[in-house]
Amino acid sequence: MAIRLGDEAPDFTAETTQGTINFHEWLGDSWGVLFSHPKDYTPVCTTELGMAARLKPEFDKRNVKVIGLSVDPLDSHIGWERDIEETQGTAVNFPMIADSDRKVADLYDMIHPNASDTFTVRSVFVIGPDKKVKLTLTYPASTGRNFAELLRVIDSLQLTANYSVATPVNWQDGEDCIIVPAVSNEDAKAKFPKGWKEIKPYLRVTPQPNK
Repeated sequence: MAIRLGDEAPDFTAETTQGTINFHEWLGDSWGVLFSHPKDYTPVCTTELGMAARLKPEFDKRNVKVIGLSVDPLDSHIGWERDIEETQGTAVNFPMIADSDRKVADLYDMIHPNASDTFTVRSVFVIGPDKKVKLTLTYPASTGRNFAELLRVIDSLQLTANYSVATPVNWQDGEDCIIVPAVSNEDAKAKFPKGWKEIKPYLRVTPQPNK
């Protein structure tokens, strides 16, 4: 059964390149990004893992833990990590789940029978500190993911979790936000002391409240 936004992220215990983890315990109070790869030693995945490793300071700044997965065994992951460091110029600095029995892949509905009965698709799950799924993305095996977009979405998720705002099209951290319609103008005066511009009664634009 497909995982929906707002569902609790399934918990699991798994072997990884950094030891055995219990997923919920490993996440702790952090946000999490769980992303899967069709297979070890594949070219697109190699570039993605290198990028995720280079972006560790950005994930750390946002209190986000990253964890990868493929259905290959642990020794394959370890060998592949050497190739990633050699070709991408950075060591993999987050755990990779060895999911050879497909337990986690099945829990998260990562197997795509129309493409393969064994390979995981390029799934991404962003999980909040409350262990609820905040975002799901699924890419075909042929298309590499956009990590700048992933960081942008995490910025939006974290902002909108704490303030009564939504983020408009193409929003970037630091730009104006939209006051959600559920907030009355009277309540907005207290919540948004910087004020707002009313374009329509349902479209009120305000400076980002935490900047």
